[in-house]
Parts: sequence; C-alpha cells; structure tokens
Amino acid sequence: MHKNIDKIKNLESSPQIIKNLFNKNEISKFLDLYQNLPTTVHNKKQNVIKKRWLKNYNEELETIFNDRVKNEIGDFKMDNLKDENNNDILGLFQESYNPIGLHVDAGFNLDEIIFKQTLIPLTSTGSTVIFKNKFYGNSTSFTIDENELKIKNLKYGQNIRSAEHLKIFNNEPFDKKNHEKYLKHEKIENLSGLEIDIVYEWELGSILIFDRTRLHCSSSKIDGKKIGLTTFTKK
Repeated sequence: MHKNIDKIKNLESSPQIIKNLFNKNEISKFLDLYQNLPTTVHNKKQNVIKKRWLKNYNEELETIFNDRVKNEIGDFKMDNLKDENNNDILGLFQESYNPIGLHVDAGFNLDEIIFKQTLIPLTSTGSTVIFKNKFYGNSTSFTIDENELKIKNLKYGQNIRSAEHLKIFNNEPFDKKNHEKYLKHEKIENLSGLEIDIVYEWELGSILIFDRTRLHCSSSKIDGKKIGLTTFTKK
C-alpha cells in the first residue's frame, strides 16, 4: 500500500469534466503529435496501438497542457516513467477498437503522493466508466481470469494482475442493468462490490480529471476507432 495514504486522501475530489478546454486546432496538433511519435506497442490480437508522449517532442503542446491543467487542479508534477534512453514519458496515447478492462493507475512508487490523472479524447468515439471504489496499492489490472492472474514476469511499467478488489469491497452483486448498458466486456462477477460514479462520454475539446486511486475502465460502447491521451500527476 502507499505510504502516504492520508495525504493522498486529503487531495481526493469528485471527477471533473471540463468542456472546451482545448480548441479544434490544439486537438489537431495532439493528433499530429500522435501520428509522429514512434509506436511503443502494436498488439494486433487486441487491436491496440500505444505510443508514449516523450518530453521535449512538442514543447508548445507541453506548455498548453501544463497551463490548462494547472488552472484546473493547481500545482502538480508529472509522474513520469522513463523510456529506454532514460527520457521522461509525459503520457500515453492509445488507439483501440476494443474496451480496456478494469484497472487503477495508482503508480509504481509507493513513496510518491499520487494526485490526479487526465484523459483527453482525440476522437469523439468512446466513453469511460469511473467507479466510486478506490485502491491504494500499485497500478493494477483487476481480473478473475486465471490465465491473467498467472502473469508474474512483468515488464517495466506493466500493471500487476490481481483479484484483490473482490476481498476489499463488499460482495454486493453488480447492477445487471448497468452491466448490460455499459460493461458487457467485463464478467459481472469481476465487478462485485463496485458502484459507478460517472460515465464520461468522450467529447472533443474536453478533459476528464479524476483521482488516480479510482478504479475505472472503458465502457463497452465503441463504434469504430478511439484515440485518447492519458497523463498521470503527483504532488
């Protein structure tokens, strides 16, 4: 568990959706940046492409991002992983056709005071489900899939696989209507004890800001390709 849980809890707040934070030209620049960055992961089986936003690759967009987000959440530091050349990674672009499973992006250093994460949609396709439930350990993908749970030899920056959430939260069955409407890609048993806070419908120009302790996942509703930029902050 994180060593500064009390400090982390004091910084927590409800998820925020800020509309019209970026104009059409700025969204186009983010998309151009995405196209120009080297591909980090191309998983053809899952139909996912991931690219890392490398520091100093586009200083104009770094300034725009930092200024706009600081205006919403106050002072922060980027919680940067490093690439193979020890360069800072500011965030992660992800292009996908399939929903992303239940997880938490609570970081990999339990000494840090984790803060907020952001999601900037670069397509109008997609939606994200934020749960009320929180987790104060490392970044984790929550699953009851036995094959996934056997994965232990993780690469740098990869999430732990765990079913621990089923022990932390109550065993209340997940709402069947919400499962059918938003989360058909998840086994309903994997959602026991969870309660939806918000469903963020992607909208160009907007940003979603929420605590890094929040469990979340994509919704099942994807009509074609979606591209988003996720970043992580700390104090």
